[in-house]
Parts: sequence; C-alpha cells; structure tokens
Amino acid sequence: MGSPPMIDGGFARWLASRAGQALTALRTEMGFADAGALRSAGDKVSHDLIRTELAKWRPADAVLSEEDEGSRLAWTAEVTDAALSRLNADRVWIIDPLDGTREYAEEGRSDWAVHVALWSRHASTPHGLVAGAVGLPAQHRVLGTDHPPAYPPMTVEAAVGGGRRVIRLAASRSRPPVFLTDLAEDVGAHLVPMGSAGAKIAAVVTGEVDAYIHAGGQYEWDSAAPVAVATATGLHASRIDGSALKYNGADPRLPDLLVCRKDLASRLLAALQRHSG
Repeated sequence: MGSPPMIDGGFARWLASRAGQALTALRTEMGFADAGALRSAGDKVSHDLIRTELAKWRPADAVLSEEDEGSRLAWTAEVTDAALSRLNADRVWIIDPLDGTREYAEEGRSDWAVHVALWSRHASTPHGLVAGAVGLPAQHRVLGTDHPPAYPPMTVEAAVGGGRRVIRLAASRSRPPVFLTDLAEDVGAHLVPMGSAGAKIAAVVTGEVDAYIHAGGQYEWDSAAPVAVATATGLHASRIDGSALKYNGADPRLPDLLVCRKDLASRLLAALQRHSG
C-alpha cells in the first residue's frame, strides 16, 4: 500500500484499514470451525501488524495495546519500564487490535472493530485524544477524525414514537449493566443489542442509535478511538457521572462511559444518577 499519510488522523485511518484487511483475510482463510483459534489468531495478527507499522513510522511514540504483556496492570514501581515510558511520553497510541473478538469469530457478524487512537500531552481537550480511527472491516468502512462524519441524524424511531421520543440505546450483547433495563424504561428507550464497544459507539456516530451506556468494566483501548471520533463529530462523551473521560492514566481501567447526542446528555445523565448508584 506504499507509505502511509503523515498526518496523524490519516495515519490512524491507514493503520485501522490495514489491520482490518488482514483480519478479513484471516477470517476467510481460517473459517469459523474453531472459534477460539480464530479469536487468538485475529488478536495476534492485528496486534503484530499495528505494532510493526508504529515502530516503523512513529518510532518515538509510546504505545498501549490491549495485547501488550501486562497491559491491564495499573502502574506501580514494580511494573514494567514500558509502562513508565508510556506515562512519561508526550504521545501515546492507544490500540485495540480486535475489539469484539466474540463477534469476529461468529460467521455473518459485522459488529467488530479495530481501534487506533493517539493521545497527546499537549492536547486542548480533557480526554487528550488528538486523532483516532475505528475500522469496521465487515461493514467496509472506517470512521476517522481526519474526515469526521457529519453530526448524526435523528433515527426514525426517535423522530416518531407516538408523541414521546423513543431513544435507541445500544447495549452489550453479553454483559449489559444491570440497571440498564430500568433506565431504558425510565427514559422511554429501546435497547439495541450489539457486539463490540467500537461498533456501538460507531452506531451512535452514524445515527443508527442515539446513545451508548456502559458500566462494569472496560479499559482505555475499548473506548479511546471511538470516543475520539465521536467527539470530533460533535457528540457528547463522558463518564456516567458526567465527569471527563481521561486517557493514558497510570491505571488503564476506564470502566464506564456515556456517548450520546448532545441534546440527550442531560436527560441521560440525570437518569444515570437515579439508576446507577
């Protein structure tokens, strides 16, 4: 594919696209008979490709990838030099080589993604993300901060609803927050089960749903790239208590978030205060 774009946003898109092509080819080559083997191979192929390209084209930057050894550990004096290097770096790429491994290994599913985000110490935004791309290989698209989509249109379901606006709320297929059903009833929302976090936030970006709420356990790489794209699009993104999302922390856990249309933010944050405690 030749040299990548040098602008960070274009480079993130290029990386996500390259990894997505490799994952799609691997899916075709291995098939779906052994889901566990396909998931493991997918994680490795995408991680190795992205790591190799970052080492080649961005050698001075630090990297936090889900597939790095010890990536889930909070930094302490005993943790690796790589973690200390990341915390002292001015620029850190936050990578999820394959978000939604369960869906990736299920034939016919398209709700899996590749996440590539760049955090900068000198960013003007609270979250510190300055570039990002979410590859959706099985959907044949990449959403990126270099060409962010227009603010999403209201869904058909949201526009009608018999006098009361119906909110389409993306929810985890496998581990939705326990309070989500009550919250949905409170605000008049319809739950839409989906796979990876990247696919769910992408659905908010494109207007297929109006919001995504997660609580109960994620890491920085689960949301960095999709949050970068969502905020570049003009959507609201925060913790479920309304505080800012922050990345490149000593502890990579970032267990909850809300991404939604700005006109829904105050209503959903109020409902979260009622139901998530």
